[in-house]
Amino acid sequence: MASNQLTKSDYLKTGLRAHFLQNGFNYGNYQGLGYANMLYPALRKMYRDDDDKLQEALKENVEFFNTNLHFSPFITSLHLVMLENGTPTSEIRNIKMALMGPLAGIGDSLVQFCLAPLLSTIGASLAMDGMMMGPILFFLGMNLTLLAVKLLTASFGYKLGTSIVATLSEKMEQISNVASMIGVTVISGLAVNFVKISTPLKYVASMPDNQEKVVAIQEMIDAIAPRLLPVLFTGLMYYLIKVKKWTTYKLVILTVVAGILLSSLHLIG
Repeated sequence: MASNQLTKSDYLKTGLRAHFLQNGFNYGNYQGLGYANMLYPALRKMYRDDDDKLQEALKENVEFFNTNLHFSPFITSLHLVMLENGTPTSEIRNIKMALMGPLAGIGDSLVQFCLAPLLSTIGASLAMDGMMMGPILFFLGMNLTLLAVKLLTASFGYKLGTSIVATLSEKMEQISNVASMIGVTVISGLAVNFVKISTPLKYVASMPDNQEKVVAIQEMIDAIAPRLLPVLFTGLMYYLIKVKKWTTYKLVILTVVAGILLSSLHLIG
């Protein structure tokens, strides 16, 4: 009878499926479909005798996900190790969400601002001298290097995940809580820096010396709670997604319509 236990080769194969992470990209869950597709063969092996658990596991992972595809094998390896060892899915999800932001920053910097400029400069200089090796060097250099990155991150994620589960199993809940707090901190920072909402409303206040002073509502809000409007808008989006189960497309339509309407009424700037 075939074993349901994953082997190291299963982890490496899962890592290689990162090549297809962007294939299902959409503005509903970004790389969510691709992430579930990466895990599918491993999950199918783990739950070969239980189709219901397989479907449930896939549904749990078709959610928002966005990271550098070359470093995503690190997350999938950690995910599978923890899943095999019975870690609650909520704790796995917290760690998964906490890692995708930092790894995206590391991966994007490595690929876009280090490897690509370096290899393209070398390849272009050779091509300008009439050497066919220029484009070939760039193509092979990029693809072989990124293939090695995928395999190394998948292997490292497997080793780290095994070590964590073996030595810190009793503290996994605390680790998950810390990961969750990091994720919330990152999202909070993104919300206040990238959600741009302000109000141009002003009113005239009478002063004790019979003079009038124009008071800007936005300045009052910033004095009490800076970035309050972006935070309130982000909270509204969270409420609509979490409680009302709105889709991303509904949220986009609401944002566009509300933005046009409130701007035309000069309520927001």
